Amino acid sequence: MGCHVCEIAEKKNEKDLIFETDFWRILLSFNQRYLGRCFIFPKRHFGNMADITKEEVLDFLEVVKKLEGALRKAFRATMFNWMCLMNNFYQKENPNPHLHWHMKPRYREKVLFAGEIFDDGEFGHHYDDSKDKAVESKDMRVAIVKEIQKNL
Repeated sequence: MGCHVCEIAEKKNEKDLIFETDFWRILLSFNQRYLGRCFIFPKRHFGNMADITKEEVLDFLEVVKKLEGALRKAFRATMFNWMCLMNNFYQKENPNPHLHWHMKPRYREKVLFAGEIFDDGEFGHHYDDSKDKAVESKDMRVAIVKEIQKNL
């Protein structure tokens, strides 16, 4: 059974790739309601937190430090929400989960970036997914990736 997360994690020239390590690939999310939102994919397929190795955990901690630091410098992110949600995999009869993280930076103040205002109107509260903001512009997506990379 194929795994769409493995397919993403194995691509080498992904335009949304922010950086990668020996164990992880960090990609910009298409949804930029929260400027700098990313996915963190392990390069190895595993479906439970209990299956993560010590080396992967230590490397993940370095990813967290590096990514949070870059987003604070690049966009003045106030704080970060990290989620590991596996529900969608179990909507199928024969689930084949691939553990991964969603990281949403949160902003107390509005951010003006590349001529666009990003406003976290629910700062300090849960998300309002009805306000999700897909960034269709390739130029904007490239600019966000480059700004994060510049601050790594």
